[in-house]
Amino acid sequence: MKKNFKFSKAFLPCAILSLAIIIAGVVGLFVRGVNFSIDFVPGLIEEIRVAPAAAEITYTGSSTINVELDSTSLSLVITGAGVDNETRTFSFGQNPTVSDMVNALNTVSGVSAKLIGSGSVDSYGIFVNSMVTSRLSTAPYRLYVPFGDSISVDDVREAVSALDVSVKEMGTDANRSFQIRAKVNKDDETSSQDLQSNILSALQSKFGADNVPVIRQDFVGSQWSSSLLTSSIWMAIGTIFLIWLYAAIRFKPALAFGAVVALLHDCLVMFAFITWFQLEFSTTTLAAILTIFGYSINATVVILDRLRFNIKNMESKNFIDILNKSLNDTLGRSIITTVTTLFAAISLWVFTTGSIRTFAIVLTIGLISGCYSSIFISSGFIALVRRNWNPDKERKGKARPRVAEPSV
Repeated sequence: MKKNFKFSKAFLPCAILSLAIIIAGVVGLFVRGVNFSIDFVPGLIEEIRVAPAAAEITYTGSSTINVELDSTSLSLVITGAGVDNETRTFSFGQNPTVSDMVNALNTVSGVSAKLIGSGSVDSYGIFVNSMVTSRLSTAPYRLYVPFGDSISVDDVREAVSALDVSVKEMGTDANRSFQIRAKVNKDDETSSQDLQSNILSALQSKFGADNVPVIRQDFVGSQWSSSLLTSSIWMAIGTIFLIWLYAAIRFKPALAFGAVVALLHDCLVMFAFITWFQLEFSTTTLAAILTIFGYSINATVVILDRLRFNIKNMESKNFIDILNKSLNDTLGRSIITTVTTLFAAISLWVFTTGSIRTFAIVLTIGLISGCYSSIFISSGFIALVRRNWNPDKERKGKARPRVAEPSV
């Protein structure tokens, strides 16, 4: 026989627990603040690698030659007046070592490639400095290879310890890189060039002037970051309003407010964890929060649909009994849906890094909170606003036909 749980007995304790978590989040907001990513605060973010130059390329001809690098090959794009425009592609498969690649590049007229480091290094590891123009000239254009695992994130942090920056390790072993983030105050905003110069100078003084290639760089100004933050807040508010409008049309306004309360609860709980554990709040994190909005309202709508059905078809005049019956009817669906979705979220949490891992952490917290709020917070709010429910008034004048049960 299926056991019916008295969920209503847990409404008040769960409301107190949620209130405590939300208050802790508010305290955390003032004590620790929000760890905004470069998406929302002005500043510089750089990804660098510490590696030696493997080869140098120079060009003395009259054409224009640009270097293009992808995961499988290195190409020279040759253009200019009086020459046949062409692209010379040198695949890593046909030139498996750096020495082979240097020899192949020397077959191009006017191009001079010189080996600097070990020629036996795998050419698949070649990368370039994104901050250096890819157009070849008499000035050396350097190709880099991984330095191995001898440089740790602690070494990089020590190099930039005098600067107000944060350093995060990305990748492992041969693919290791370091993400350096520098924030600036709105009242004393430094240009991206100055920030980059200070960071690179500190790194080059420790690791060598030619051994710190920049993989990528982004800079966000205060006006853009503030605009993005404001737009994100309005987007979240607009999403909640549209969800309330949908629930109000499909159900009664009181039930719709119960769904919105659950959404606001999930948002505040996620922010409590984000602030206390200093998870980076980026556009990826915002995507996780909006994803939870959709998941949470879906779980709540299933419960509300069953509640609407039971109000019409149960003989009980006690609203709490009808609500408990509705929650028991949908309990299996709520748990199974949450657990199966958690499998994917936890897998991303365990096996990924960077912003995707943060996305997975926030998603995991939101999934648990969404299931919990749909059962206890939304239902508790509905029970509160329907405490004086009059079944005769609601059912007055309505026929009681036999209705098929909604699927859960």
